[in-house]
Amino acid sequence: MSYVCVFCGSTPGANSSFTAAAEELGRLLAEAGFGLVFGGGAAGLMGSVSDGVLRAGGAVTGVIPQALMDRELGRTDLPELHVVTSMHERKALMYELSDAFVTLPGGLGTLDEFFETATWTKLGLHRKPSLILDTDGFYAPLRAMLDHALDNEFFAHGDQDLISFHADPASAVAELERALS
Repeated sequence: MSYVCVFCGSTPGANSSFTAAAEELGRLLAEAGFGLVFGGGAAGLMGSVSDGVLRAGGAVTGVIPQALMDRELGRTDLPELHVVTSMHERKALMYELSDAFVTLPGGLGTLDEFFETATWTKLGLHRKPSLILDTDGFYAPLRAMLDHALDNEFFAHGDQDLISFHADPASAVAELERALS
């Protein structure tokens, strides 16, 4: 089984379509036979994507630092939950367990995880697909910034192809099926 790591917010965000897309992505991942790796959180989009996978009978692996578990922010109903000592250990294990990455709306932590895995692809440290679920244009400013970096020669032509943007969960899962088959 291939595992897809989903980076996303620990809150639902201001737009209810973010939650709906996270749940749908989770369901579609499970239906396609992919397992989920995620940050282990019970709330927000993390809770929604994992709910979608679990409701569809899919495999879920959570990875959460002890400090967040101590604050009762982690899921306690997962068949596989790794409680680690630090955020660095969390990210390293999530990356190791995953065959691809999908980024949903989120804040600083989500962007940190996205940029780190995309950078690792650029540097040749792995060749794992990196997708962005651009629900309701949430990541349009990021896409513009990446184009701006390309225009200013901070990216080489072709670097933007290391990341694919998808408007809906079905498109993202279809790409994962092509890439991981």
